[in-house]
Amino acid sequence: MLTLGIETSCDETAVALVRDGKLLGEKLATQIDVHALFGGVVPEIASREHLRVLPRLFKELLGEHGVAPEDIDNIAVARGPGLLGSLLVGVSFAKSLSLSTGASLVGVNHLWAHLLAPGLVEELVFPAVGLLVSGGHTHTYRIESPLEFDLLGRTLDDAAGEAFDKVAKVLNFPYPGGRFIDELGREAEPDTKLFPRAFIDNPSLDFSFSGLKTAVANYVNKHQELVFEEMADFAAVSALSGERRENLARVCASFNWSVADTLRIKVERALKTAGPVKSLIVAGGVAANSMIRETMAGVADKKRLRLTLPNLSLCTDNGAMIAYAGHLLSKAGYSHSLDLEAIPRGRVVPLDWTVGKNIIQA
Repeated sequence: MLTLGIETSCDETAVALVRDGKLLGEKLATQIDVHALFGGVVPEIASREHLRVLPRLFKELLGEHGVAPEDIDNIAVARGPGLLGSLLVGVSFAKSLSLSTGASLVGVNHLWAHLLAPGLVEELVFPAVGLLVSGGHTHTYRIESPLEFDLLGRTLDDAAGEAFDKVAKVLNFPYPGGRFIDELGREAEPDTKLFPRAFIDNPSLDFSFSGLKTAVANYVNKHQELVFEEMADFAAVSALSGERRENLARVCASFNWSVADTLRIKVERALKTAGPVKSLIVAGGVAANSMIRETMAGVADKKRLRLTLPNLSLCTDNGAMIAYAGHLLSKAGYSHSLDLEAIPRGRVVPLDWTVGKNIIQA
């Protein structure tokens, strides 16, 4: 069974082929350089870039692997949540391809796909607690199977990834700046009293990183020597030295710690709420952060759980995770008709698959 995956939920255009659960190949076009000029993703530009590069990536992927469009059995597409204009480009392309080739169409929850992505390289063990940490979402789930996700905690305002992006912007790091915060943070010991751990003084499993973001911004405003006069590039960050580098590294390490320890507290609460589980799955773009990976390893070790972390290449948005999730859905007999809707961020992705002639709606 050959499944094509299409990902256009934000600023990465990606396609991938999965055959019988194994990755056959993938192509990806990033828009980082385009959006770096604005310090963040501009939705209209993102949509136009997807429209420009998606047909080319699809043609190149099939050509490199000797696959004809008629060979594709299933077409999986990220239907949401994400930027509506960007999602519509991918969904429209998927519908057109399904109509022209007769391949089955299935819409994929982008968030679930992140948490299933490690299944491309290792066996996923269920039941599990899943932590998704991405640019737009910080969620915890109890995952009973690849098709059964129970939301435990969710983002109330700024997700962890948004906090990283906004703190990086305050410091005038280039977009996306989370990698610079991580790299500099490794050079210093965190001051655990410098910044707050966000939204932990309550029993909630939900996340809110807006207060932490504001605390860092206020600190930086009082210490303008930390801020690059012009938007930094790799060379400028590398050239930074002396006391200024040490102080900036301490700020980055302290911010990293505040995010990571907040996630630790919430995940440990989620593990208590979820009941007996066998593993902890951590995924999403922010799961590439070294301190978060180390902290989650500590949680799993403490709770005697198997820890599943994606390879760094599978942390960010990619077509392989969509193709793999689509493969699992199609294998279970799930599909969508051509009235499949794109679901923007802020709306719940419905479970409106068709199985045979029966429609599942939850």
